[in-house]
Amino acid sequence: MQKQKPQVIAIIPARYDSNRFPGKPLALIAGKPMIQHVVERARAVKLLSRVVVATDDKRIAECVSGFGGEYVMTRSDHVSGSDRLAEAAELLNISEHDVVVNIQGDQPVFPEEVINQVAQPLLDDPDLPMSTLIYKIVRPEEIDDPNHVKTVFDKDNYALYFSRSPIPFQRNPEESAKPTYYKHLGFYAYRKGFLLSFVALPEGEWEKIEKLEQLRALEYGYKIKVTITEYDSIEVDTPEDLKRVEADLQNCKKNSLI
Repeated sequence: MQKQKPQVIAIIPARYDSNRFPGKPLALIAGKPMIQHVVERARAVKLLSRVVVATDDKRIAECVSGFGGEYVMTRSDHVSGSDRLAEAAELLNISEHDVVVNIQGDQPVFPEEVINQVAQPLLDDPDLPMSTLIYKIVRPEEIDDPNHVKTVFDKDNYALYFSRSPIPFQRNPEESAKPTYYKHLGFYAYRKGFLLSFVALPEGEWEKIEKLEQLRALEYGYKIKVTITEYDSIEVDTPEDLKRVEADLQNCKKNSLI
């Protein structure tokens, strides 16, 4: 009997409280709440069979309901987006072998292709537990910025380490050959069964220091497939970032008219 093809479901964790930007998911971008931009982008991805917002805040839930989106209410005591993601996956009765894509609620401008790129490795390899995306850094200021997480990986594109520091470190800066730096983009795909196992693991030592959840998977011996994408993704961390996103949206509209 032929195995049923896994479904690919997007879950968008969205919380209201944020130290740097309270109420971020409801911030208006070109007249729409940011969370609506994210949901509409995800709904346009043909690979996704379902798009659900996972939130603990009634204001966000009401907003999502207002524009016809689907949401699920989760607990308010989650320490990470992955924990909220895992609870949502359980509440939605997603199959153990289905693929759950974590789309960050603060990345409102992303092309359809990035979702295909992050999910495809798990569809190609039924034994792969998780995958994510990386992007070749082209803006020099991002190399030393701890908010842009750097990545090194092996010849088969499995992650070796993630760090807020610039990696690799160039010991002899006078050499003409300069290292290529890759930054991690916040798109993840998990096998649902692995997602539940992952959030049950104790916090890792390197995760504790770097404050990067994905290091827990590596520390406990799980593989993370990284796909190099040609698409950058703008994260909204502060109100100032909204201007860059609006400018990007305007550029997309202009290009679509050409």
